[in-house]
Amino acid sequence: MSDRSVLSPLSHLCRVGVGSQNRPKLAAVRGALAAYAPRVEVFGVVVESGVSEQPVGWKEIAGGARQRALAAWQQGNWDLAVGIEDGLVELSEAEPAAYNIGCAAVTDGRRVSLGFSAAFAYPDLCSTRSLAERLPIGALFDAFWRERRGASAAEKASALSVGNIGKLTLGVLPRAAYGQQAVLCALVRFLNPDFYAGMEPSV
Repeated sequence: MSDRSVLSPLSHLCRVGVGSQNRPKLAAVRGALAAYAPRVEVFGVVVESGVSEQPVGWKEIAGGARQRALAAWQQGNWDLAVGIEDGLVELSEAEPAAYNIGCAAVTDGRRVSLGFSAAFAYPDLCSTRSLAERLPIGALFDAFWRERRGASAAEKASALSVGNIGKLTLGVLPRAAYGQQAVLCALVRFLNPDFYAGMEPSV
């Protein structure tokens, strides 16, 4: 058991529900909690995100993550529930103008905390069409990757393996590690509840 788990307010966690059965998302939650809750088990449940298939903008991305977490909370006897949602954010002052952002929402049924991942840019051919037609960028990127890299059409979809960010970083930052960033950032308020208004645990 690590020193962090001994000191962590989350060391008691045993069961955590995730609003998805996507393996990289489940791995992201396991990886984020490993240092703080060594006995935790992570379970995926099927839920609706409540947002479009291709979320665009901070509000929709965060809303999808929040809805996934709250819906997962309703489906089991969890200590915590987590939702993860990715989407595109347009930044007029940046070049290129669209970036992928991942969001994680963590809830204990009373409190909800959000965290975000680092941003990265897709190839313009993918992001421009995704934004214009609201098409899922994952499928667009997989087709783009196959065309440019000569990959087989039978290759597992990025979302189920290393992710688009995993391919773009040549395997250095796989999707699970990318999602783990957002989960860790969402956990900050649970790890330090006395620092944040409304996060004080119930007595």
